[in-house]
Amino acid sequence: MILERLTAVFVPTHLALAMLIIALFLAFARLLRGPTLPDRVVALDLVSTLAVGMMAAYAVMTNQPVFLDVAILLALIAFLGTVAFALYVGKGRIP
Repeated sequence: MILERLTAVFVPTHLALAMLIIALFLAFARLLRGPTLPDRVVALDLVSTLAVGMMAAYAVMTNQPVFLDVAILLALIAFLGTVAFALYVGKGRIP
């Protein structure tokens, strides 16, 4: 009975989710501790990237591809935020 649940996808996805959760906590600690604003922005970008990874792993684990659409949308928004911050740092002001 328990061997039926141990498919080729079960163990790797749960292991990936566990590692992503640990990385998320570490990135959140960096977000809180970051001494400068760029450090905090990079940590926030990492948090959003880890969230995308968690959504992708969950989509594979549950066989629900709709979560991949949400993950792609979050990745695009995070990328735009990173580009906007890079422009802010490069010019020294908000355009």
